Formats: sequence, C-alpha cells, structure tokens
Amino acid sequence: MKKIELLLPAGNIEKLKYAITYGADSVYVGGKILSLRAQASNFSLDDIKEACEYVHKYNKKIYVTVNVIPRESEIALVKDYLINLEKLGVDGIIVSSPSIIKTAKDNTHLHVSISTQASTSSLHSTLFYKSLGADRVVLSRELSLDEIEYIRENTDTELEVFIHGGMCSAYSGRCTLSNYFSLRDANSGGCAHSCRWNYDVYKDGVKLNKEFFRMGSKDLVSISEIKRLVNMGVECLKIEGRMKSISYISTVAYTYRRLIDDIYSNNLRPYEYYEYLLGDAQNREAASGFLNHEAGLNETLYVSSDSEANKNFLGIVLSCDKDNTITLEVRNYFTDNEDIEVLSPGEDLKISKISELSKEGERVDAARHALEIVTFKSIIPLKEGDLIRRKK
Repeated sequence: MKKIELLLPAGNIEKLKYAITYGADSVYVGGKILSLRAQASNFSLDDIKEACEYVHKYNKKIYVTVNVIPRESEIALVKDYLINLEKLGVDGIIVSSPSIIKTAKDNTHLHVSISTQASTSSLHSTLFYKSLGADRVVLSRELSLDEIEYIRENTDTELEVFIHGGMCSAYSGRCTLSNYFSLRDANSGGCAHSCRWNYDVYKDGVKLNKEFFRMGSKDLVSISEIKRLVNMGVECLKIEGRMKSISYISTVAYTYRRLIDDIYSNNLRPYEYYEYLLGDAQNREAASGFLNHEAGLNETLYVSSDSEANKNFLGIVLSCDKDNTITLEVRNYFTDNEDIEVLSPGEDLKISKISELSKEGERVDAARHALEIVTFKSIIPLKEGDLIRRKK
C-alpha cells in the first residue's frame, strides 16, 4: 500500500523549511498572482525556484495554488505563468477553474489538483473533473467520512481531504459577507473573515443578544479520523494555514507525521497522546467538522470568545554545545528553572529543564523579549531547529 501523503501549507520560505523538516511529504504555496490568500507572504518566481530546489533535495513535492476564479483580464496571464512554474520545477498546481485545467493540460505536464474552492461534494462532480483531465480532487470540507468512502470506492481519481485548520462558515470560498461588508472578495484572495466578527442581533429594532453573536466555524481537528482515511485509500491529507506561524506549522506537521507513521507501523497509541502533542497549536476551539456527522451547534462559534493567543511556544534552538549549553531564539516570555517540552523532528517528545539562563554572558532571571538570543543549560542534548514549549 502506498503511504498516504501529508501536505502542509507554507506562507514563506522559512515556514516551508520547517514544514519539510517536521514531517511534511509535500507543501503548497501561493504565487504573487492567481492565488487566493492575497494577504499571505506569497512567493515570487525566484522564491518558487528556491522552494523547488529545497523541497526536491529531500525528495518531497511542491504544489502552487492557482485557485482564483479568473476574470477575463487574468486569462492572458495563465498560460505563461503555468509554463514558468513547470520550468522552475513545480510538481503540480491547485486550481478551481476549468479554464485553468485546460490551459495546464494543453501546455504543461503539471499535476493538477482541484481546489476545495470548487466544492466537489459528490462522485458525479469528481468524475466530471477527472474527465477534464484533473489528476486529483480536493474534496469539499462538507463531506462525511461515509461520503468520502463512497467516492473512494467508485473512482480511481486521487482524493485529497482536509484534516486540520480553519473552516469556512459557507461552502469554502463562496461566502459573500466579506465582499458585502468590506469590498474584499473571498474568491480573489481577500476574505476578511467576516463570519468571525462580533455582531448584535436585532428584531423589530430590539436588540436580542447580551453577548456578541458570531457565525464562524470551529477549527477542524481530526486526530481520531486519520486511521479510517488511511484504510479507505485516500491519497493525501491536507493541513490548512498558509498564514499561520512557524510553531503551528511545525507542531501540526510533527503530530500528524507521528500519527500516520504509527498507523502504518501498527503502533497506534491512544488518541489522547497525539492530542497532547498537538498542544496549543490551535488558538480557537476545535471540532471534527462534518467528518462524523452534519455540523451543528457543537461545531460552530456563536458567541464571542475571550480566549487569548497562547504563549507557550518559547523559542527555536539555534545550537547546542557539548556540555548541553543551548542557544535559543526567544519567542515568548519564560523564566529560569522552568520545565520545558522539546519537539525534535523524527523523535518522541522530550522533557528538559532550563537552568543558568543567560543573555550576552550575564545571568538573567527571565527571557523577556521575542527574538532576543539567550543561552541556558539543558539536562539533555538538543538539536538546531528543535522547538521548545512550556511544559503543561
């Protein structure tokens, strides 16, 4: 059985490298044109060339999102852009428009995936895109496991399923709230996430709510659903979050990599173990979306949340001397003598302790500022690129 592909987002070169290091089989990036997520740190052609060289050095793959619904003025850009992507070494593209599928198939050998923006939610739609030449379909996030399995049993088209990250409150990418309220078009990469704003609710001029009302979805987390997706033969599992942080990308890649590897080695541990590894990578509340049943109250955020962004990601290891003196780039405040957890690619979660915390050769009682460089003694050796977080 071919091992399922773990696909991670990358908002820039640095995040791409962490995604690959922490376990991704492939990454997807956005270009400067014809890509949604216009606010992300999208890749220039030079960036894409560098990304291709890095990813292929590790025998991994890179896909570029070309998933806008193009207007007439953009059609002329498509052919040359796709030809350039292929020349740079891109493995495939993620698209929504039949016109871009045709252009890709007529002019390149790029692998073509149908974006979740196309809301492919049935076998008939899957077969339709296959008839146009699509190599893979990223299924709609509104499908249940049973529906995914039915499609899998009735087509040999590659299937990709979202398993983690933000969920759209409408069919993915088709919400018009953003355009209505802020003139930012969701289908041109400008979504303002209006479903997550705070609203008052009125009837006949009378305000009904005491707390602010929202209509956003909880984030998707599907730790306990991965084994079934593997067993049914889905080709690819996809993580959302091109605009997320290094700690998010690394932690999510690390967690699902270990989960997938444990499934294939028949060494699956209790799901609580993987949930613990995931830690605080999700700032918002999470649920399994539509995978187990029709999404309802428990999958939706209706009231305002007072939760703050967690500050448990403490820093990135820059080096480790022979005596276990660690040089660290700080990301959040911590004190001397704190217990820490260490995420190290390909290894189980480690436990250590900070001692003899110093800055510029002087002992300090705390690391106070993001991006400052500190040193400390660890009770175990660490490696460059390891992430440390506060122990729960």
